[in-house]
This record gives sequence, C-alpha cells and structure tokens, in this order.
Amino acid sequence: MTSELIIDVRENEISIALLEDKKLVEYQTEPREASFSVGNIYVAKVRKVMPGLNACFVDVGHEKDAFLHYLDLGIQYSSYEKYLKQVQSDRRKLYPFENALHLSELPKEGSISNILNPGNEVLVQIVKEPINTKGPRLTGEISFPGRYLVLIPFGDKVNVSSKIKQSAERSRLKHIVQKLRPQNCGIIVRTVAEGLREDVLAKEIEILYQRWIETVTNVQKTTKRPQIVFEETSRAVAMLRDLFNPTYENIYVNDPAIFHEVQQYVKNIAPDRLSIVKEYTGKLPIFDNFDVTKQIKSGFGRTVNYKHGAYLIIEHTEAMHVVDVNSGNRSRGVDCQEANALDVNLGAADELARQLRLRDMGGIIIVDFIDMNLAEDRQLLYERMCANMQKDRARHNILPLSKFGLMQITRQRVRPAIDVRVEEQCPTCFGKGTIKSSILFTETLERKIHLLTKQVKIKKFTLYVHPYVAAYINKGIWSLKRQWQFRYGFGLSIIPSQELSFLDYQFRDSKGEMIDMKEIIDGE
Repeated sequence: MTSELIIDVRENEISIALLEDKKLVEYQTEPREASFSVGNIYVAKVRKVMPGLNACFVDVGHEKDAFLHYLDLGIQYSSYEKYLKQVQSDRRKLYPFENALHLSELPKEGSISNILNPGNEVLVQIVKEPINTKGPRLTGEISFPGRYLVLIPFGDKVNVSSKIKQSAERSRLKHIVQKLRPQNCGIIVRTVAEGLREDVLAKEIEILYQRWIETVTNVQKTTKRPQIVFEETSRAVAMLRDLFNPTYENIYVNDPAIFHEVQQYVKNIAPDRLSIVKEYTGKLPIFDNFDVTKQIKSGFGRTVNYKHGAYLIIEHTEAMHVVDVNSGNRSRGVDCQEANALDVNLGAADELARQLRLRDMGGIIIVDFIDMNLAEDRQLLYERMCANMQKDRARHNILPLSKFGLMQITRQRVRPAIDVRVEEQCPTCFGKGTIKSSILFTETLERKIHLLTKQVKIKKFTLYVHPYVAAYINKGIWSLKRQWQFRYGFGLSIIPSQELSFLDYQFRDSKGEMIDMKEIIDGE
C-alpha cells in the first residue's frame, strides 16, 4: 500500500489530504489563523461555578465559555496553582521549575466549589474544540505531545504505551526515559518510539521541556486575562504531527514557506526520510493534480455511492450520526437475496470505515445495515468492520449487530465533524434562478481582461476557469486564448480548476493573490 500526504496551502486556510493507494482516506482543513485548537494553553478566568454539575465555566476568549469539570482539574492542581503564583510574583526572574513543590493531590470525590471561585485564574489546555452550541472542553492536566513522547509537567512517572508488547523493549525504553526525565515531569512513551536510540529520545525531551518553560515564561510576562500562552507555531506542522508516518512515500507541499517548515519538522523527527518532502510547483492546483478535489466532491454530502449502485445515506443530528445502507439499483436474484445483502453490507463496512476517518465523525454512530438472517453472516460483517477500523487513530468501540440489524459505534470526538458543502451556488444568478446566455460568458471574461490590462494596468495574471471552459478557450490553432494574448498581452495564462463551477472564474496576479472582479457586473 502506498501512502502520500498532499498539503494545500491557501491564503486563508491549510488543507491536508492523506491518500492510500491514491484513494482519499483522511482530510483536514483549518484556517491559517485559527484561534482555537486542541493543545493550546491559556491562562483563563473562572466565569461561573456550577456546584450541581461539579464543574465551572471558564472564559478563554471564545463567544461561548469553556467547560471545566472537577475531575479534569487534575490531581496536581494544587501544585500548578502554587507554582503559577510563584511565577507571577516576580516579573523579572523566572522561578525555577525544578524547585517547584509537589503539594497534596486533589481527592477524586471533592467539590469544585471548595477549589475555585469566580474570578480565579487557572492554567488550562483545550482538549475539545467548540462543537455546535458547546464551547471548548478544558483540562487542567497540561501535556506537551511530541512524535515519540508526551511530557507532563508535575508528573512523576514514566509510562510506556501498552501497544509495545515486548517486555524487553518496554524495560529498555522505560530505563532510558527515566534517566533522561526532567525533574518534576512525567513522560508517556508513545508506540512509535519502539526501537529508537537514546539520543533521539533525549532530543525530543529537550524540545518538549523547552516548550513548557516557554509557556510559564509567557505566563510570567503577560497580565491580560484570558491570554493564550502556548500554541503551535505552524498550522501545517500541528496537523502533520498526528498524521505523519515515516512509511509515507511522498509529502507534497505547494507553498515554499510551509515546505521549509515541514522539511525542518521531518528532519528533526526522521532525518533519514527527509527526501519524501517535495515542493509542488505545477500550474494546476495541487488537489486537482492529485485527483483530491474530485474525491472530496464525491466523498462528502448526504449520499455516498460506493459499489455497484449501492449507497450510504449519512445524517448528522445533535445527538448522533445516523447511517442507512441501501442496495440501490443492484440486481437481486430470488435465490441469492442473503448473499446480495451480505455483499452490500461488507462493501458498506469498507466505505463507512473510510467515511469515519475522512469526515472525522465522532460521538455515537448508528448504522442500519440491510437485514441478514444468518448468524455467521452477521458475525462476518462485525469482524470486517473491526478489521477496517484498525487503521483509525481515534479511540473507538464497536458493538455487534443488534436484533434489529443496527450496529452501534462510538468514536473519539475532539473537534467538529468535517462537513464539506458539495453543492455550489450559481455564480451568475446568485440564487435568483435566471442567468444570461452562457454563450456570452467568454465575452464577459474578455471584458474583465480588457479592464485589467487597459484600466487597472495589470499585465501578468492567471485566469482560473472550469476545465470544460478552459478546453473551449484553448480549442483550435487560433484559439480564444491566443486571440486574447495578441490583444491584451502574453502575460495572460489560463488554468483549469475543478473546484470552480461551470460559469465561475477567478483572476489571480503574478503572486497568486486573488483579484476581485466579480463586483464589476454592470453591463454584463
């Protein structure tokens, strides 16, 4: 199986697509200036204490207050509180963390009203982004995840991932990390650390510990509350950290600055794999070149076709995701109804496992498979679903089919499910329902080109249009493109883009920045 990462960097957002055998299996997109992200750390203020919930609402600067439960304060909350007071007592010199005291742990059965009051300052980390009407979910147990290790300030243990099975390797890793562990810090050894040398682990521990020191330094220097004191420096690297696997064959990036950041990240964690990071410089949009745009358009939406006419209906409600399996227009024989149902259901299990990763669906998922009479067929379907989900990095739990033919799945949810709109608004009527003749579309484009070259005096620019329109413009020896170039200059380029609808278009200057021409509609 070949795996490739495609990173599409745009003006306002960064998108990452993971392809397995050229098939899209994971997709993430985030604004480049995202304010809230899992892992960000804030010094925040308690807004309201809710004794009935044994929780409080905390102001982290979001329109909805964040939620912090007593059990999420962490058993070392008292130690954090004491150290933060020591840090903020002297703005000139940072109180050494190695001198911080371990105070008594919080009892599990305690009450939040005995610990926090409105107006108190707390150091918190986001563990779930805002979802629907809910604000972010917080924890007081701060952690700094790396590729191989997780650093936990005020921890006192070294734990090794249970997925590392060999006892000798577990002992080796634990001995090495225990020797390297900074004072007053605990460490979790991740599965991918198996077999690594001591110097690699030492380097990552040093990096993670420095992040913690930078965090408390920011707490010391800032007075505004709430205030972010730690965030990932690069959205691309933050997204890549959880997706990256040294077995990837290629990582393509279409932005020089992000390319160097990704290159540096891979150099730090897997220097022998640095050659897989490649800068994409093609004229076509990067997602179009690797057939990602088409797969996004077909992979999202309410209806998903997957095999011989069968399809899934995916609905998202406030409480859960509901998936209905339909055989569609498949031919059914009288004597093979059970075999047909099994075949459709197995195909649905394959596609559903991909959809869960692709859309990052979380919470409760209920799947209504086609009814099957044979117990062995139902067991086969359950085993197929479990096998497909082994590739999923998110924690999940799958129950066998119920007597009603329903499968219940729970999947870890830390951010809203990705919902890509596959419907496109008409770019010419803007929802009015009537458009001018499409045969005049090229005349509209020529007027815009004339305006750019003769009035705005932009000589070098690129026109992005739908692939069908691009083919029409480039058709023939004396094509429209050639005619326009003779009239308005050879600085004009025509690039097809699958993201654009049929009569949509974009102008971009020589730097790739958008030129807004759609507001000029008089006379069209």
